[in-house]
Amino acid sequence: MNKFLRENNIAAAILTVIRIYLGYSFLTAGFHKIAGGFDASGFLKGAIANPVAHDGHAVYGWYVTFLESFALPNVGLFNILVPWGEFLVGLGLILGCLTTAAAFFGMVMNFSFMLAGTVSHNPTDIIMGIFIAVAGYNAGKFGLDRYVMPYLRKVFNKDAEQRDNKSIA
Repeated sequence: MNKFLRENNIAAAILTVIRIYLGYSFLTAGFHKIAGGFDASGFLKGAIANPVAHDGHAVYGWYVTFLESFALPNVGLFNILVPWGEFLVGLGLILGCLTTAAAFFGMVMNFSFMLAGTVSHNPTDIIMGIFIAVAGYNAGKFGLDRYVMPYLRKVFNKDAEQRDNKSIA
């Protein structure tokens, strides 16, 4: 299965459809938040007041502590990161540019929403993100990754060679 996802052209085509669908979902959610004056404070206060619980105990107490002690006091930062993060993840997935990174950060956001108690479509988004991330380069093969990834490899290999040459000299 892994070889199919990472090397097969049919898998690349299927993953292109999946990543464009998922990307559109992220892009539009981010765009509506950017255009609509998004404010995360209400969501954060609700997640702190009503955490995911089992038998009356918070299941993810560490996450509630994070929300209470870092996220809520820095809500202005989150008011920028969430909408722009969603928008940029969506753009990356649609264009197939830095696809694996976009899928990873999309999953981080989906897990964050789930840890805060919002289920919605997050589990299916995570499943799609896993397939995209596991496929790696092949998920962006029919996108900008076809051009961006060889360029980045060349640049980083060149930098590594220069560092190696300096350390030898």
